[in-house]
Amino acid sequence: MKIIISNSSSVPIYEQIKNAIITQIMNGELQENEILPSIRSLAQDIRISVMTIKKAYDELESEGYIITRQGKGSFVAPKNTELVKEQARKDIEEHISKILSIANKFDISNKELLDLFIYLLEEDIK
Repeated sequence: MKIIISNSSSVPIYEQIKNAIITQIMNGELQENEILPSIRSLAQDIRISVMTIKKAYDELESEGYIITRQGKGSFVAPKNTELVKEQARKDIEEHISKILSIANKFDISNKELLDLFIYLLEEDIK
């Protein structure tokens, strides 16, 4: 499992860890029922406090991405299709926000954006 932490990021470290694991689950690098590194071993590997890793794992569990079994460790939870869809919606919202920001910067109207979107949708159907 690869986790890269940016000390210059405004995103808290536990959240960077959580997001890295979610990304790996969503793109299939981490499979259902795959065991995750123990909190202690991950803390040692990336030189982060055990409490920071614990917070990331706790949030991943509360959001349904992992399951923790007492004495056995933490595992990637079976994929919940609604959870996957919600993550996809979140990603789409982020992309749309970027599109709107670019459109506003270059004074592109909502109608032009909608026309472009409809055109691309129709092209995708063909």
